[in-house]
Amino acid sequence: MIFEVIQIITEQVNNYLEEIGLDKSVVPENIAFLESQNDEITDALKNAVALTIINLDEEATLKNFPNHSIENTKTIYKNSVINLNLYLLFSANRDKYVNSLKDISKIIEFFQGKKLFTQANTIFNRNSSAMSNVDNFRFTVELYTPTFEELNYIWGTLGGKQLPSALYKVSMIQIERNIAQAEGHLIGEFTGITKKKEQS
Repeated sequence: MIFEVIQIITEQVNNYLEEIGLDKSVVPENIAFLESQNDEITDALKNAVALTIINLDEEATLKNFPNHSIENTKTIYKNSVINLNLYLLFSANRDKYVNSLKDISKIIEFFQGKKLFTQANTIFNRNSSAMSNVDNFRFTVELYTPTFEELNYIWGTLGGKQLPSALYKVSMIQIERNIAQAEGHLIGEFTGITKKKEQS
């Protein structure tokens, strides 16, 4: 579901940029490859806003919830669902600095207007085989403000060239592999004989 979430966010932001008269500039790409020798990647990042996953973590508060379902007369037990938070960095590498600032500003504006994404309020392209099975989802996107020390570490890890950017936390992405770990029968009714207490 990580790939699908990135595709949905990319498409939604690009559609908004186009609606307000700007270029569809957001591309899902690792900004760390900006100075790489790979021409295909560097071409994709020219005059664009890179959308990069820089971290993910598991939502600890939901880690130990039981995961089971009832099918007919059986209880199906599965491993707990993994609830992930993604940290997404929008980095503007536009041809002009003012265009980079404009894009980042409008991206922040977009997420200010839409924080919750569900299958009911989100239109996206289902034509690709990778997106055709996406049906039920729910996640939120909130601006995440790192400290100056964290920001310095992030850009040092990504290669050192700091660009106009905005960091967002996406909560919560559910990952589940549909494999049963065990099965059990439902408890039906108790049968037995009750003895009447003897009178003394």
